Parts: sequence; structure tokens; C-alpha cells
Amino acid sequence: MGIGLDLIYAVGLVAASPVWLYRMVRHGRYRSDVGQRLGSVPVAYGLQPSIWIHGVSLGEVNVARTLVAELHSQLPDYRVAISTTTDTGMAAAKKHFGHDHVVFRWPLDFTLAVGRALDRQKPALVVLIEGEAWPNFLAACNRRNIPVVIVNARLGADKGYPRYKRLGPLAAKLFNRLTAIGVQDESYAALYRDLGVEPDKLHATGMMKFDTAEVGNHVDGQEDLAGAMGIEPSEPLLVAGGTGDGEEAICLDVLSAVRKSCPAARMAIVPRKPERFGEVARLIASRGLEVARRSEHGDGSPAPVGKPAVLLGDTMGELRKFYALASAVFVGRSLVPMGGSDMIESAAMGKPTAFGPHTFNFTQAKQLAEHGCARVTDGEALARQFVAWLEDPAAAGKASAEAQEYVRSQMGATRRNVEMICRVLHRVPAEAPGQIATDEIAE
Repeated sequence: MGIGLDLIYAVGLVAASPVWLYRMVRHGRYRSDVGQRLGSVPVAYGLQPSIWIHGVSLGEVNVARTLVAELHSQLPDYRVAISTTTDTGMAAAKKHFGHDHVVFRWPLDFTLAVGRALDRQKPALVVLIEGEAWPNFLAACNRRNIPVVIVNARLGADKGYPRYKRLGPLAAKLFNRLTAIGVQDESYAALYRDLGVEPDKLHATGMMKFDTAEVGNHVDGQEDLAGAMGIEPSEPLLVAGGTGDGEEAICLDVLSAVRKSCPAARMAIVPRKPERFGEVARLIASRGLEVARRSEHGDGSPAPVGKPAVLLGDTMGELRKFYALASAVFVGRSLVPMGGSDMIESAAMGKPTAFGPHTFNFTQAKQLAEHGCARVTDGEALARQFVAWLEDPAAAGKASAEAQEYVRSQMGATRRNVEMICRVLHRVPAEAPGQIATDEIAE
């Protein structure tokens, strides 16, 4: 299989080369860490066993924070290495883990690349966050008797599942190479079983993103952001977070509609992808609207003159600060068919939170909509919801408190996933927080 897959991958790379070459030149992507992508990852020296954790991008790397903390708590004799695929994931991994852990790029799924990476790292266990199961990598791990597990696993009923279903028995062969799969809920377990995954490999452990949410109503640095961007506590601020291509235009229409009832309303737009910051700024200007860009108003700088109606969050890592200052939040990539951005974050902060119909990446959207959040069908419905919340703060507060409490009630998935990992490593999970896992006693 390895050589055949390598040929398929090679053909695919050649076919896709115009796309990635354009992205390389235009956006600077794929230029760094080429050697690591080909398997020349850092060498793990010493005899201490290690756990290799992989998170594809920014969201998965953020999920890894609570996972690493719980692993250190229960399995302190293991060191941890972190890999990621994207530039945003790499930046986050270096920020959160670079001081204490080895951080590197995930190798391309060519036989030689994954073999070299595994030989250099020699992990005792590999943990994949959410589900990047690559066939050559799994085959190489199986040959070396390295267990591989997925945590926080999900399988989109509209996208991922149909693709794997078309593979027929190959999908079952792929996933059954895994030692264990911790799925976010039973609905995902059912999809995996339908693909032919062995039932005893599946464990409903919950969604770890609930554990990464910081329940509260304050974020460090929000006052500095408010001062630099001229945001007053008394003024209505709508935040559109994690927006996708085509969605910012809808949000500007929403702002226009809201201002007919609430003239003082302003909107902060924070696009999901940094390479789109300039494009979105030009869109706002083309509408004849003044815009204040966060990149031009750093902490301590004078506030924008004239209270621009639109604020553009064109920096990384500050979405939660904008959420903390919001009167109401729209979570993007959901009015367009992109699967949705993370709506747990704003709900955990006790903010009235709305999202659109396209949330196939987040099954918890249904439950959140039943516990205080609002699912809207289009931009007009979003504008009506924003106006309703702004005109009735008591109702908005009740809805946001309900959503916040729901987030709190769903926490604990990280610990359940680590308990699954402990059993794979033949350890008895800790009985209480702060205790360590113990060795199994052979019968």
C-alpha cells in the first residue's frame, strides 16, 4: 500500500501545485519547516517514554492545552511532543508549548517521511486530536507497535462520513488500525460503526472544547483593547467573530439594519483567516464606511477619531477580548456553508450568542441553540435577533446565562480522554484530580 499511496500523493501534489504555489507566493504559506514536513523532525534523546500529540491547526492546538495539562497530571513520567500542520497552528503551539516541549511540523504522509519522523521521535503513543488519520502514518505505527488514538473525534455526517463511506472496506481498514477512538458523542460513534469500525475501539468521551472554554466575563487585556479602539462600556457593540469569505458583506448589511433601530450600534469584525484581513478592510471601505483596524491601534495608542462604525480585528489571538467587550456576538462561518466557528467560547463568557444554519463542524450547536443561544437562518434574521437583544437586555442576559451554565455542565471530556489513554498504556486512571495513574497489576 505504501508505494501505491506515495504515487497517488505525488500525482496529487503535482495536480495541486498551482494552488499551493499561489498561496506560497501570495500569502507566504508552506515556506517554512520543509525538512520537518519531509520527516526530519527533532530527535528525541534519552530513555524517557514520550507521547506525540498532533493538532492540525489552531483550534486543535488550543484543545491540546488542557490535554497536555491532564497528561502531565496523571502520567508525569511521560514527556510530550507537539506537532501541527498549519502556520497558525505552529504559532499557537510555539506560544503555548515551545518553552517546555518539542514542537514540530507534521510530516507529509509519504512512507519515507513518516518512517523517518517516527524513528527520530520514537513515541510510546500517538494522540491525534479530532481525527487526521493518514494511512501511511498508521501503517508505519502498526509496524512499530506504536498505539495511535484519536481524541475529541468527530465525523461530519454531510462531508466526512460520505467521503469515507465511498471507500468501502478501506475505511474500516484505516480506522481499525487505531487502538482507540474517543468520540465527542454517541452520534459520531454510530457513524464510525457504520463504516465498519470495531465497536470496542469506540468510546464516547465528550467534547474537549468545553474544557478549554474559560467560563467568566472578563479577559486580561480587554480594557487596553477598549481604550485603543475607542470602545465605551455604555455603547452597543456587536462582534462578528471567526467570519468566512462572503460573510463580512452580510454582516455589514446586518449592521446597517440594526442601526435603523439602534443608531449607536457598532460592529467589530474578526475574520477567521489572517490572510483575508486586507481583503475585508477593502470591502468595508468600498461600502463607504470608516473602519478602525486593530493593527493600527495597538495598546496605549490614541483611540480612533470619530467613532468609526466598523472595527476590524486584524490581529491574532484577540478574539476573546472582543467577545468580552461585546453586547452580542455572531459566530461566523455559519451563514455561509463552511461548518461554523467555535461558538462555545462566547457562550462561556456569558454573551448573547447567535450563529447561522451551517454548523456541521459543531454538533453542539444544536444543544446550545436549545440552551440560550440563537440559530438564525440568514442575515435578516440575525439583524432582528441583535435588535431584540439590544432592546431587551434582561432577556439577553437570561439567554446568555443559560448558555453559560450549559457550557459549564458539559466539562470533563479531557479527563475522560486521558483515562482512555491511560488504559491504552496499561495504566489505571487516577481516582481523583491531582493523583497519578498507576501501573496495572497483572492477574
